[in-house]
Amino acid sequence: MNAERRPLLQSAAGGALLADALRAQAAHATAGRDAAGADAPDGSRDFDFWFGRWHVANERLKQRLVGSTEWEHFEATQECQPILGGIGNIDDFQTDWGGGFVGMTLRLFDLARREWSIYWASNRDGLLQPPVVGRFENGVGTFFGRDVHEGRPVLVRFLWSHDAPHRALWQQAFSTDEGASWETNWIMRMTRIAAAGAQA
Repeated sequence: MNAERRPLLQSAAGGALLADALRAQAAHATAGRDAAGADAPDGSRDFDFWFGRWHVANERLKQRLVGSTEWEHFEATQECQPILGGIGNIDDFQTDWGGGFVGMTLRLFDLARREWSIYWASNRDGLLQPPVVGRFENGVGTFFGRDVHEGRPVLVRFLWSHDAPHRALWQQAFSTDEGASWETNWIMRMTRIAAAGAQA
């Protein structure tokens, strides 16, 4: 498996997947806003806490789905900004770990379904992954998708939470039994980097 969050499973289809996703967002935007109301808590602002620049302390399980308890630790920086008038966002992930790589996360909010789709790509392959999809409830974002790890089908889960404006937590887990049990294999603990000139 590559060093990135999950194996990249599709090649040329990735670009088409992104284009389809963007078209779908545009198609749903007007109808979704009319149905929900301009000020309704529809979930489209749930990632606003993530805007800005962050230091990321990573804990990554060295081997997955083999009962390993050995973790590797590395640092990264990540910066997020809104797109599409606020119903999407994009972030840039950079680290020197593993020889260094740059990753990108694209998040799009479906105004009709009131749920987020999260896509990942990196400079290792230049390919877009299939998304994980979900929403925030009671302050925790839970997102699911399907993938294959070393030939084994897995259910993938992302968990997002933040307990303060300057802290956030992301966790990835795999399941081989349709969610009956989970193995967490990646944890990111984020601390906001203050903007230049900002007071602590």
